[in-house]
Amino acid sequence: MVGPVYGRYKVSTETTEVAWRPLPFYEQVVLIRMRDPAWGNPDLTLYHLADEGTPYPLNGTSPPIHEINAKAPIDITEDNVLDYLRFFCYFVRGEEGPFYLAETMDDPVMPKDMEEATRAVIEGAVRPASYEGMNDKGDFLCDAVVFYSDGLFLANFAVQPGGMIEMLSDQRLVEDLPTRVNSPIA
Repeated sequence: MVGPVYGRYKVSTETTEVAWRPLPFYEQVVLIRMRDPAWGNPDLTLYHLADEGTPYPLNGTSPPIHEINAKAPIDITEDNVLDYLRFFCYFVRGEEGPFYLAETMDDPVMPKDMEEATRAVIEGAVRPASYEGMNDKGDFLCDAVVFYSDGLFLANFAVQPGGMIEMLSDQRLVEDLPTRVNSPIA
């Protein structure tokens, strides 16, 4: 048994499922995922970034990500900028949940239980995120459909080489959906 995560989730070698994977925008940082049915919420997944054995809990705020970006350091390229945008938007939460990039209905995080009319509306709006080039400041420009709260938005982003992200504009595509992304992380 390891000490509780966030002071309340006990990690057990018998019941906790732990997996990790490297991230393409860091040389040595890995993403660690933990799930445990004993935590009481079957949808809850805890995540950490780990750098040289030091864990950085991903708790829905941006400071842990920016701390790793400065320390690791981050290496954003044209080839991995969309991976970073997906990562950042998922792990930095607003009051209504993640800013989830809605690219396909087959995504395991997309809501599953919905009426056919709702499915058709969402399916008509989702599309792959796209890299659109760089601006004169050296920022990577990207477009994506964002599922936030009960709406879908077409958003334009500027991703700075150091990992800061600015949403330049957004246009509401769909509102008042009867479903949301349910993917708690903390």
